[in-house]
Amino acid sequence: MEDIFYPSEDGKHTVHACVWRPEGEVKGAVQIIHGMSEYAERYAPFAEYLNAHGYIVCADDHLGHGKTAENAEDFGYFDDAKNYMTVIADIRRLQLMIKEETGDKPHYILGHSMGSFFCRKYISLYGSDFAAAVIMGSGFKSKATLNSALFAVKLNALFCGWRNRSKFIKKLAFGSYNKKFSPNRTENDWLSEAEENVDAYNSDPLCGFDFTNNGYYILFSVIREACSDKVIAAVPKDLPVFFVAGADDPVGDYGKGVLKSYDKFRSAGVENVFVKLYKDARHEILNDFCKEEVSADILGFIQKYKSR
Repeated sequence: MEDIFYPSEDGKHTVHACVWRPEGEVKGAVQIIHGMSEYAERYAPFAEYLNAHGYIVCADDHLGHGKTAENAEDFGYFDDAKNYMTVIADIRRLQLMIKEETGDKPHYILGHSMGSFFCRKYISLYGSDFAAAVIMGSGFKSKATLNSALFAVKLNALFCGWRNRSKFIKKLAFGSYNKKFSPNRTENDWLSEAEENVDAYNSDPLCGFDFTNNGYYILFSVIREACSDKVIAAVPKDLPVFFVAGADDPVGDYGKGVLKSYDKFRSAGVENVFVKLYKDARHEILNDFCKEEVSADILGFIQKYKSR
């Protein structure tokens, strides 16, 4: 793995990104957009799996995450402008850097969790650059629900500031996620049935931090955008899209939100949309008991689409 660094669109931070390269011929490139309160290097095992099959893999640490955050105070804080397009611009810069290296080789994109919503917005803007897209650990929320959440964030920020880490907003966002898995061993049992994965996440200083009001504002804003009819309608109709999620993932409302997103894409005229829900799997399917099956399914999907 190579660490690379480049200026963020916010004009203040330096973005850290990881690049994993195969030893032999490069068949294509896969760009990963990581989720909330985690970081790019967590995808190393999956990246190395793709490397073994000839794919270069890249992923950046978003603002407020991983090595892009300057210190722990920055965790969960994106930028002063509260504009999710700054994150999109940082993702774009990495894509173009890898494109320079790989030339006309096919490019693929995968977004997980929060990253899945950034990915959905991203392919509405730049979907023509990719041979296929994988939407992992995603879901669907109504505009009314997200507007209410954004109002709560703005109200809390008015009294407590944009860097405040509100227990109320956290409960609003995640309060019900562990209920299905009670009695709970940890507050993050919903992430994975594999206890070793949950423990690794909980003990990692770069994971599991609480978002600031600024972070939640960006999160809820990009989810609202990604779930809008306008954004879904802007996805190229010939872009193959594969929704993958755990059937017991609360982010996807235990499959219902994933299937609703799938239906929305189909209704918008996206021609090749596929979905797979992994029985008994939770949120982090690349780290759960089904990870080998998931990895093989994603590889098989991208191998089918070498160009558009």
